[in-house]
Amino acid sequence: MRKLEDRSLRGKTILIIDSNSENRAVLRFHLTRQGFEILEAVDGQTAREIYLKHDPCFVLLETSLPDMDGLEVCSWMRYELDSNVPIIIVSSNNTDQDRIEGLKQGADDYIGKPYNIEELSVRIETVLRRTANRCSKLSYKGLTIKPLKGVVKFHDEVLDLTHFEYRLLYLFMTHPDQIFSREQIINTVYKKNEKVINERTVDVHIKNLREKIAEYTDYPFIVTLRGIGYKFATEG
Repeated sequence: MRKLEDRSLRGKTILIIDSNSENRAVLRFHLTRQGFEILEAVDGQTAREIYLKHDPCFVLLETSLPDMDGLEVCSWMRYELDSNVPIIIVSSNNTDQDRIEGLKQGADDYIGKPYNIEELSVRIETVLRRTANRCSKLSYKGLTIKPLKGVVKFHDEVLDLTHFEYRLLYLFMTHPDQIFSREQIINTVYKKNEKVINERTVDVHIKNLREKIAEYTDYPFIVTLRGIGYKFATEG
């Protein structure tokens, strides 16, 4: 499975709603390899709770759920919550009438099982690009940045970052696995202050940012490449 060509889509959170553990495992495996963060629900009630708590950027929905019709979940998100979250139904119920009803209940797309995982990946990417303005937050391994609110969390804990620490993290998380030299960082993050900022300042701010993240996780998000610069690592 290829990585997402559009780096701006990596880090988006997808909620998979399916009672079948094997189906969820297959989707989780392929989608995490592409750079998505995955949430999972085994039934409609759990899906509602997770949706309200985490506000995912995308939903993959099976209509055959143990406690309710998945179309009820779709309709609840689209019409009761008035949400514009992208929804693709991925279902074993695949007659013409099933697909028509799914689209009527607010789904953006409908794919019958069995499906081609590459095709599903392309459809997800296409819908996400079309709805990119709806969800600007990015998540990697529990670390989440919400640009519209200016908030950074590790799971449910809010990180207290300075202005420049936040801008550094935003730069890194919006360009995952991309290497930045100190000069590039100065010209991007400190562009209005470049006359009074030097490379040592960048190193100090990154050190402080690392320390704040390290209060919550041992994962080395910000990696130093000696003699080159820094990158935000999503694999390791």
